[in-house]
Amino acid sequence: MNNFFDWFFAQYREVPIYLITLEIVAVIFGFLSVWYSKKENILVYPTGIISTAIFVYILWVYVLLGDMMINAYYFSMSIYGWYYWTRKVDGDHFVPVTRTTKKEKWWSIFLFISTILFVYFVYQYFDRWNSWTAYTDSVTTAIFFVGMWLMAKKKLENWTYWIIGDIISVPLYLYKGLIFTSFQYLLFTILAIYGYKAWKKNLNVSPESLLN
Repeated sequence: MNNFFDWFFAQYREVPIYLITLEIVAVIFGFLSVWYSKKENILVYPTGIISTAIFVYILWVYVLLGDMMINAYYFSMSIYGWYYWTRKVDGDHFVPVTRTTKKEKWWSIFLFISTILFVYFVYQYFDRWNSWTAYTDSVTTAIFFVGMWLMAKKKLENWTYWIIGDIISVPLYLYKGLIFTSFQYLLFTILAIYGYKAWKKNLNVSPESLLN
């Protein structure tokens, strides 16, 4: 056990205290965001905005370009999702959880491929193809881009993308030395599974409140 803790804290030995603190705060708010998403609670967006804004800065410091773009995209999509979720289908009910349409599935494929190409050119421009993590980063970026878009539109299938991306991210962030973030994605994987089950139960049911 002592060897584990020695290894764990060794990852942060030369990291400034303020960056460690920021990562912990971002992880806490990120966890809250996924928890609120599972509950279909509108607080998913303000908590998510705080988490992603902090991560954009941290990942910029670590020069993890794909991950940084993911969080910048999360930030902007959180604003859109906040607006979309609060729309009402009538005087008393908000937008319900639905399945993706055939058109949205094609858009998901288009977004996935476009994101991979975009990240490829970004890494190529900055000459960052120096590790296998760059290639994995491209794939997870595309997965999360689609997942976030579907979540903002309240589509059940968003959880499938989160589950796949989270599973890949656990060892990826562990390898990168962001231990707290890796642990966050482990918790995200568990929450995403429960989130899928909860949303499936509420499929096509229009909620009367977004603060349950």
